[in-house]
Amino acid sequence: MLSATEPLRHEVRIDAPPEVVFPYFTDPSRMVSWMGVAALLDPRPGGALRIEANGRDVVVGEYVEIQPPRRVVFTWGFDGAAPMVAAGSTRVEVTLEPDGDGTLVVLRHHGLAAPARDPHDEGWFHYLARLARAAAGDAPGRDPWIVDD
Repeated sequence: MLSATEPLRHEVRIDAPPEVVFPYFTDPSRMVSWMGVAALLDPRPGGALRIEANGRDVVVGEYVEIQPPRRVVFTWGFDGAAPMVAAGSTRVEVTLEPDGDGTLVVLRHHGLAAPARDPHDEGWFHYLARLARAAAGDAPGRDPWIVDD
């Protein structure tokens, strides 16, 4: 079992080069093709990151580091009263490594307390599978996690 000091780590191989995959972390329309129903992204150090994830939860953070097309780092948490992870309180590091004609995406999520680890592990597994389809040109379809009011 991982401790809260060890980051969650996920990998996914995408059948597209890093130059194609990178904008899925910085362009709002591409972001919502795999995660969220709306996004406000300002991909520069200190720029805002706000993703309406599923019609209920809102991710709030800011970009820390941008190195197109190889690396993006942003803070992560949720808006609202008493969220499981406070807005901007954790850090997500994404590296995009060339892998033949594709990309190996390695995501590390730092700073998650024990109660938040399993839900985020499940969430990243879900969303990275959707990213792999979207970035490879195969629209993943409507996210089953979206809540309609």
